[in-house]
Amino acid sequence: MDARFLGIDELVEAPSVAVVVDVMRAFTVAAWAFAQGAEKIVLAESLDEALALKTRHPDWVALKDGPSAPGFDAVNSPGLLRSRDLGGRTVVQKTTAGTVGALAVKEASLVLCAGFVVAEATARVLRTHARDTVTFVVTGEDGRADEDLACAQYIARRTTEAETDAAEFLRRAGASRAAAELREGVRQGVHPDDVALCLELDRFPFAMVAAVEDSLMVLRQRAVRSPADGLAAGG
Repeated sequence: MDARFLGIDELVEAPSVAVVVDVMRAFTVAAWAFAQGAEKIVLAESLDEALALKTRHPDWVALKDGPSAPGFDAVNSPGLLRSRDLGGRTVVQKTTAGTVGALAVKEASLVLCAGFVVAEATARVLRTHARDTVTFVVTGEDGRADEDLACAQYIARRTTEAETDAAEFLRRAGASRAAAELREGVRQGVHPDDVALCLELDRFPFAMVAAVEDSLMVLRQRAVRSPADGLAAGG
């Protein structure tokens, strides 16, 4: 696998396979939404689109970065979202970086959205594309966010080297500017557990795949079987 690591603004053409990484916090939040029962997540182009979708579908759950705002049901915090029952619901998500990155590669043949919480499942999907060039989209800080780059590099390494140690990658993410801003309350709409939740390696056994459905970019979870599951099934 040939891996490239690019910021959103560095994307000049649609990649074949894209992994969009937003550790703190968009795709950690998305994974938690699925864990809490969400059926799908619609990635909105703008706050206005998110509100328009919510108006047309009052039963959908709309969330955004920052503090609470009229029309939105939740904020982009895994610590705050983990107690919500989202069984069978559709979530509309608009964030500063993660959703923007996913929409920037919507023409790719495969779009995976990832953070540390789904790293191994994402790597397993990528192993089926071993001959492809994979573009990792580092969404934060114009492609310089070390938490996103560390996660992208870990997933890339894990795809080809099963024994990769995550410790240094997690350390870098924990020492990142984003982590500091969350801990220090610089960002709004934050739970004290957010950084720790974003650094939980392989918390969930599914990958997250985005694709265009009826003109909307929709994120869905994809269950990924481990090699051990295959061995067990084979007796």
